[in-house]
Amino acid sequence: MATLNVKQFPDDLYNQLRERAENEHRSIAQEVVHLLDRTLREPDKRSILELQGLGKALWEDEDASRFVDSERASWD
Repeated sequence: MATLNVKQFPDDLYNQLRERAENEHRSIAQEVVHLLDRTLREPDKRSILELQGLGKALWEDEDASRFVDSERASWD
């Protein structure tokens, strides 16, 4: 198994990591591996414009920002 050495790790971040590890009953090293594993295995976030079906065609010629702005303006 590989060894990872992190230099110039911010103290406040280390303290948060230590506290989280304690709360999860893990060592700091175990918590780092757990967090990295969970983060790296998450699928990338996708854009609504990549959807197939589910109304994707409705958004083809629509500027999403303009649409959201007009919706928000209608709340007043």
